[in-house]
Amino acid sequence: MNYAELVVAVSDYTENTFQTVDMNIFIKQAEQRIYNSVQFPSLRRNVTGTTTSGNKYLSCPDDFLSAYSIAVIDTDGSYEYLLNKDVNFIRQAYPKPTDTATPKYYALFGPSVDAGGVISEELTFILGPTPDAAYSVELHYYYYPESIVTAGTTWLGDNFDSVLLYGTLVEAYTYMKGEADVAIAYNTKYKEALDLAKRLGDGLERGDAYRDGQVKLKVVQ
Repeated sequence: MNYAELVVAVSDYTENTFQTVDMNIFIKQAEQRIYNSVQFPSLRRNVTGTTTSGNKYLSCPDDFLSAYSIAVIDTDGSYEYLLNKDVNFIRQAYPKPTDTATPKYYALFGPSVDAGGVISEELTFILGPTPDAAYSVELHYYYYPESIVTAGTTWLGDNFDSVLLYGTLVEAYTYMKGEADVAIAYNTKYKEALDLAKRLGDGLERGDAYRDGQVKLKVVQ
C-alpha cells in the first residue's frame, strides 16, 4: 500500500474527505505509534565514525533515537563493544580529560552547546576513558524511517499495511469524534494487526528454525 492508496482507503472507510495536512498528521502519528510498539529490523541503521584523540565526546547522527550497540574497532580490525553507563559513572571513573585509553564505556550526554551558547537539537555521546587515538567506531541505532507521507512507499506500507491502515483510521476517527462503537472497532482491529506485526518484528525476525525449532500446534489425541 502506497501513500495514495492509504489516503483513499482511510477516506473510504470513514466516508470523509480530509484536508491533506490533517491526513498527513494522522499517518505520521500512526507511524510513530507503530514504530514505538514493534522493533522491526527496518528501524535499525548502521553508521561508522571516528573518535578524536583527547576528545571524550562523539556526535550522534542527526536521526538518532536510541543505541543498539557501539563498538570501537582496533587497528587489527577487532571489535570492542562499549558498555552503556550513566554520565555520572563516567565522570566519577574518569574525572580528568587526560585519563586517556581505549574507550570502554559510553553514555548519552545530551545536546551540545557551541561557543555562542546555542544548544544543538542533537544528542552527544560521552566516552570513558577519553580516547587516546583516532579510533573507528561502529554504531547500530534506532531511528524513524522516512514517513510514507514524503517517501510515497515504505517498508511498512509494502509489508504490513494492515497495521498502518488501522493505526491511521484510529487517529482519523478520533479527530472526527466519531461514534464510540466504531472507534472501538477500529481500535480492536488496530490491536489485532499490531499483535501480528509484533509476532513478526519481535518474534519471527529474531530467530530461526535451527535455533528455536519450528512452530507447531499440539496434536489432540
